[in-house]
Amino acid sequence: MANIASQKKRNRQNEKRRVRNKTVRSEMKTRVKAAGVAAEAGADDKAEKMSAAQKRVDKAARKGVIHKNAAARKVSRLMKKANAAAAS
Repeated sequence: MANIASQKKRNRQNEKRRVRNKTVRSEMKTRVKAAGVAAEAGADDKAEKMSAAQKRVDKAARKGVIHKNAAARKVSRLMKKANAAAAS
């Protein structure tokens, strides 16, 4: 446990950010997983789920929860999976 006041404040701030980021990250992962499953299954609402997943990934990057290059990589892999499923 910290003794310095500024470190105590920093710990409180970090905990708030951790909880806030956790919800954003969880929502993003859920949407990406749902989109991946829809792409492999060839579901009718595949385009909607892909769009929702891409939106959540980009939003997480804007908020600083994930790095912008990590977001680009996730979207790229998701689209690659969707295109492969559409081609076959």
